[in-house]
Amino acid sequence: MAVQVPLWHHYLQAVRSRAAPRAQDFQRAEDVLLKVLERVHALDPRFLVDYSRDLGAFQFALRSSEEPLALEVPLGLDAEALLIEELSAAEPADGPACCRLGVPREGTGLERWTTDDVFSASAESGADCRGHIVPSKVLRVLRDLLVAAIVYCKHHSLVAPGSLNASSLREEELRLSLLVSSGWRTIHFNMVPVVRRRCRVPTPEGTPLATGFPEGSLERILDQGVDLVPAGAQHWRASTDHLLTRLLGALGSLPGHRLDSLSILDHVNHESWRDSGQSAGLAFSHMKTVLLWASVLFPAPADWADLEGAVYRLLVVLLCCLATRNLPHFLWPGQNLLQASGLDLGSLYQRVEGFASQPEASLRIHVTHLGCSPPPRIDNSIKALLQLPASDPAYWTTAYFDVLLDKFQVFNIQDKDRIVAMQSIFWKTKTLCGEES
Repeated sequence: MAVQVPLWHHYLQAVRSRAAPRAQDFQRAEDVLLKVLERVHALDPRFLVDYSRDLGAFQFALRSSEEPLALEVPLGLDAEALLIEELSAAEPADGPACCRLGVPREGTGLERWTTDDVFSASAESGADCRGHIVPSKVLRVLRDLLVAAIVYCKHHSLVAPGSLNASSLREEELRLSLLVSSGWRTIHFNMVPVVRRRCRVPTPEGTPLATGFPEGSLERILDQGVDLVPAGAQHWRASTDHLLTRLLGALGSLPGHRLDSLSILDHVNHESWRDSGQSAGLAFSHMKTVLLWASVLFPAPADWADLEGAVYRLLVVLLCCLATRNLPHFLWPGQNLLQASGLDLGSLYQRVEGFASQPEASLRIHVTHLGCSPPPRIDNSIKALLQLPASDPAYWTTAYFDVLLDKFQVFNIQDKDRIVAMQSIFWKTKTLCGEES
């Protein structure tokens, strides 16, 4: 008699079956781009080739969407030799402010970066600054180099016929968009010039982030520093994309279903909440941030041992963020990743809540899975409960989210201290929300 595979695990098997082919497609496309970037470097040594993008295929395999992938092109300059001119003081939780990259008047080794194609002398510059490296000019130079490199690689048969075309190269807002064919799949890359900066990211106060990761891994990763990427025609900003991806990789070394839960929820997001990518909705970066927060809020191995329970750890965090219209940046929680998204958060909340209440309909991928769905897991009281962190950030704790897990009937934790803490928050929220016994 055949063993009955639970619905959640059957869905995970289907998602995993796509991961290896996706990783192979990414690696083939990346190989094409590396050849092009090597030619770019030969034409202009100011632009370097980064061979250490070991997490690119890993991240592409995890996700289901075909949204553009960021590909960084490092610039051959030492950020420590530049004058970092921040536009305004920022609160630490909000992250660094935008800045300009000034070239010091007495600096050495920066002569290649003071030519007119990337540099702008400024009458406003003080005695210590000759002018600034301008991101819009850097992008323009990189675009022209990429066109020349693509033509060269095609002419010398360094890339497969049809793998890429210079006509697909577009200069979009603060990045260069390029399509690369890999087998039957076309992968969309956003190429971004970056300035590597050895400036450690301070961890936000009040939240012990390290508890959610393997011992020492958070400190080692944050010590790598943040990059500077274009923020406008004249300004640069700090980017933590590569740090967050490395933190995601660190979670993969822990036992349990952390990355599995991310893959499942991202697939549901793509197929159901975004109508197979036809509708606007959450990006993979949003889902990644939800997992990072969930890993900190639920650091115990028991939280991730069961696949269904692991998915609900992400769901309760996501629902709370949608209900309060605030998804905090993982390293700079003062930044709200939903603020400028342009999404219909009310409609999106309804879709996510519908899945959380009755997930079975979205998990059925074969006719043999048809059947009656269990009754809804929640009632209207959950909505008032989800709003509490908006009025009091102190609710952003494990005990509060344990109450939500209990509402969805997936708490399943035996630790007595956590049960007591959860019950304490439960009675407090019961009074605040005016629930009936």
